[in-house]
Amino acid sequence: MHIGLIGGIGVAATVVYYQRLVAAAAARGAARLELTIVHGDIQELIRNNLADRRDEQARAFLPLLERLCQTGCDCAALTSLGGHFCFDELAALSPLPLVSGVTPLDAHFAGRGIRRVGLLGTRLVMRTRLYGQLARTEAIALDDEIDTIGQTYQDIAVAGRCSSEQRELLADAGRRMMGAGADAIVLAGTDLNLAFDGRDAGYPVIDALDVHVALLGDLAAGLVPLGSVQARTTPSSTAE
Repeated sequence: MHIGLIGGIGVAATVVYYQRLVAAAAARGAARLELTIVHGDIQELIRNNLADRRDEQARAFLPLLERLCQTGCDCAALTSLGGHFCFDELAALSPLPLVSGVTPLDAHFAGRGIRRVGLLGTRLVMRTRLYGQLARTEAIALDDEIDTIGQTYQDIAVAGRCSSEQRELLADAGRRMMGAGADAIVLAGTDLNLAFDGRDAGYPVIDALDVHVALLGDLAAGLVPLGSVQARTTPSSTAE
C-alpha cells in the first residue's frame, strides 16, 4: 500500500516518521515501502490551531492531499497530532482516506492495562484531553500550566531542537502528573521525541507517534485492510 504523509509540521517529526516507518515496514516483512511525503507550513498550522480555524486549515492541507493522490497514494496521514484539530473537516474534503493518529490511542492504552494517562502536547490537545477521543482511558493535564507547556512544545516543534531547560520543564511536568495518579505519560505531540528519546524519564512514557507508525506499518505491509482502521476524530469545539 502506498502511504502518503503530510510532513513539515514540523520537520523533526517528519524525519522521525520517515525513519520509524521504514523500520516498521521492514520489521513486518514489506518487500518495498511505497511512501510519498509532502511539505506543509508549520507557521500556518500554528496560527490556525491557536485560533481554532479548522475549515481554513483543512483547505490549506487539501492541495497537499491532492498532490499525494496524484502520485498514486492509497491513503494519507498527518505527521502532527496538533494538526488533527481539523481532521473531520479535512476528511470531508480529502480525495484520499485519512488514517488518524488519535483514534488508535485509546485501544493501545487499554490493551496495556493503562487506565489514566498524563498528556504533553499542544494547548488544544491537552485542554480537550486528546480531542475527547479516549473512551476507555482517563486523561489528565496540568491545567494551570497548559499555556506554558503548550508554548514550550510549539517552540521545540518550530526550532526542531530541544534545549536542556525545555527538556527539564517537560520532564518535570510528567513527574507531577505521575504524582497525580497517571499510569504513564503520553507524548501527544510528534516533536516531543526531541525531549524524551534516548533518556530515562524515570516513569513510563508512550510516544503517540509510535502507535501511529505501527498502524501505518501494518497498512504498508498489507497486514490490515484500510477499511478496518479508518476513523474520524471529533475535536472539541473549544477554541484556544
